[in-house]
Parts: sequence; structure tokens; C-alpha cells
Amino acid sequence: MLALDIENFLVEIDDGSVKNVGPQTKSATAKLFHPETVDARAFGDSQVKLTATDDDGNEVQIAVSPAQAAALAEQLRDLEATAYD
Repeated sequence: MLALDIENFLVEIDDGSVKNVGPQTKSATAKLFHPETVDARAFGDSQVKLTATDDDGNEVQIAVSPAQAAALAEQLRDLEATAYD
């Protein structure tokens, strides 16, 4: 299930074109629950791309630095060692 929360979002659709209108104070949150697959791969010259996809084909991608990916891996190891005993 993909949940989107978009604030202050306004677009104009004109002759098939989508154009951003309104203030630049937009923000959004995307949440993907119960992904079927979660993958990591190199992205560009200096990033790691994390991809999560559910059974309905919804997908969330996040590009992070190698340091951020290493910190996440450490957090996951700590979680596995303590939370799932």
C-alpha cells in the first residue's frame, strides 16, 4: 500500500502539460507498507539507490550517499541483534 501526504500542492494542467503553480512551500511524505522486494544498488558515481516495491507495483526509490547507506546497515544490524531476540 502506498500512502502519499502532499501539503500546499497545486498544479495547473493545460493542453496536456502539467505546470507547478503556487508557492514553493510544498512538502510531501511517501510511505510504502509491506513491500514485496527491497533492493540496493550503485547509483551514479557516488550514491546508493534503495528501492522498495509492493505487490501492486508501487515503488519508492531513495538515493543516499555510501556513508548514509553504511549507517543504515549498522542500524539494521543493531536492530536485528536487539529487537528480534
